[in-house]
Amino acid sequence: MLTLIYRQDKNMKKALITGINGQDGSYLAELLLEKGYEVWGILKRNSVAENQTARIPDEVFNQINLEYADMLDMSSLIRVLQLCNPDEVYNLAAQSHVRISFDMPIYTTHSIATGTLNLLEAIRLTCPSSKMYQASSSEMFGNNVDDDGYQRETTHMNPVSPYGCAKVYGYNICRNYRNAYNMHISNGILFNHESPRRGTNFVTNKVVKQAVRIKLGLSDSLKLGNMDASRDWGHAKDYVYAMWLMLQKDVSDDYVCSTGVSHTVKDLVNYVFTSLELNPDNYVELDKKFLRKEELKFLKGDCDKAKKVLGWKHNYTFETMLDEMIEYWLEYYEG
Repeated sequence: MLTLIYRQDKNMKKALITGINGQDGSYLAELLLEKGYEVWGILKRNSVAENQTARIPDEVFNQINLEYADMLDMSSLIRVLQLCNPDEVYNLAAQSHVRISFDMPIYTTHSIATGTLNLLEAIRLTCPSSKMYQASSSEMFGNNVDDDGYQRETTHMNPVSPYGCAKVYGYNICRNYRNAYNMHISNGILFNHESPRRGTNFVTNKVVKQAVRIKLGLSDSLKLGNMDASRDWGHAKDYVYAMWLMLQKDVSDDYVCSTGVSHTVKDLVNYVFTSLELNPDNYVELDKKFLRKEELKFLKGDCDKAKKVLGWKHNYTFETMLDEMIEYWLEYYEG
């Protein structure tokens, strides 16, 4: 059983986070606690309970209410919604690794598309006045880019992965429920965002962790796929703040969140290795198993709408984000 900490203050706003034990969920829980929320989170039951909340700092874990539920089991979602009756729901749960979505297309689609629909229907039936945030993705655009070199809310979506296809469904079904049932649902079309809490099977934290291990003599190589893929990378802390801002508006809408700057994987590798006084040419190897079946070549977002309507801006740069991640792994290994 999970320990629950029920709040008594009836004036506290309540938020429910699916995927609370992920990178974004853990940062969002911290932010909402700082803003005085009663925070609830959903965990998917598995047999290795010790690892489920590893990303959630102890000081956050001790202040949140956790419940087991599954995005594919609508009855479990209804149970949790009835229990906490949230003012805001943040849907961050998903199989979120794009490359792995080619290996697990059916599960990925169910976890994202069907899971989102189950949550929408559970909210509609249980607490339709709750505001909902949907984690959409820049992967929905695929290789479509506007003439000025950016992707924005109006850019045509043409996904090139099972993950991206499922996210397009989630995005559209949220818009449908918003219009059909007059529900407050905002889509955050977030471009890549990273941090020390990012899973180490994602390229940013994989590169940083392995480079630090090489620096400390704990490893001697780094295997990667497409080094020419270009992404708009920001920090997760900045992006969860944007999520919160969206649900503070009286009218729901869809917003791109990005830095407006794109870097290649090669840029990422060069910056990290150079920061550690290493030559990447001596350690980085191509491994075809990390290549996607269909590549997404370039992402760069225009977040002008989020800046103007939400008053949002990103504080981290590509470099300061990576500096923080390097420092984390150096401290992790050096104690």
